[in-house]
Amino acid sequence: MLHTLNYSPWHRDILAPLRLAQPGDDLLLLSDGVIAALQGGPFLDLLRAAPIMLYALSEDIEARGLAAQISDSVVRVSYTDFVRLTAKHDAQYSW
Repeated sequence: MLHTLNYSPWHRDILAPLRLAQPGDDLLLLSDGVIAALQGGPFLDLLRAAPIMLYALSEDIEARGLAAQISDSVVRVSYTDFVRLTAKHDAQYSW
């Protein structure tokens, strides 16, 4: 399953959806969701502990001026990669 987070993690309960994550799932951070990937932030360790691969949309990182603050453990992707992730998974869960 492809999980997408497009809201600030400060405005969502990210623990609840993470309980649904299964090995092989992917999480794509979009829009203000990229805030969850901040190095040293309170959400990054929670996301890395889940059995998922973590991605963030490069354009949204750049638009928020966060390029230097995003953890290297998060894979930065383009819109083309977003489409590939969508095609890879049969289902998508947005939170």
